[in-house]
Amino acid sequence: MIITRRAFTAALSLIGLAAIASLSPPFILEAQAQTAADVAKPVSLPDMALGPADAKVTITEFASMTCPHCAAFNAETFPKIKSEYIDTGKVRYIFREFPLDIKAAAGSMLSRCIAKGDAQKYFAVTDLLFRSQGDWVMKDTTETLERIGKQAGLSKQEVDDCLKDQSLLDKISADQKYASDVLKVDSTPTFFINGEKIKGETSIEEFEKKINPLLKGS
Repeated sequence: MIITRRAFTAALSLIGLAAIASLSPPFILEAQAQTAADVAKPVSLPDMALGPADAKVTITEFASMTCPHCAAFNAETFPKIKSEYIDTGKVRYIFREFPLDIKAAAGSMLSRCIAKGDAQKYFAVTDLLFRSQGDWVMKDTTETLERIGKQAGLSKQEVDDCLKDQSLLDKISADQKYASDVLKVDSTPTFFINGEKIKGETSIEEFEKKINPLLKGS
């Protein structure tokens, strides 16, 4: 099995940072609003999301299935966000693939193939992949992914076909390129809360500081 790999890099120029620093507050607010619209824009693959579409707050996560910080966030912080905000209808949570290597792309492809558009199933498989990251990333990747696929009802042939689906890989790559070029995502996990970017593994307390004022606003 050969999965093509793209290199994704994004550099911040000192000129760009200086220009941002000199902007007036209204322009900065306008730029953030534009970012929120850019984040919300559908690209190649349908969004996998939990929570109501009309929620006042939308969190969009860009993650790589082989990223240990993403796995730690999934295990420690995401369950708290889900119980406190998603399950109560206050937040819509969107997960987007940003694979940093070939194995991460394979994991994302398997999640898509198993879910078949079902967001609940997609998040469940993604959670399983994160929690078993040490097994399928560091050891027998293909065998472990086949076993996970079988547990979800796929045959070995269906898993093999999924992992060789060039069209699906192209869509994941296109969406990642959009995130890199337009949204300037260059590491995982990266989050956008109503368009505001937060980089790196983040605690529930930090999320609460960002989310709660937005919920109180008009």
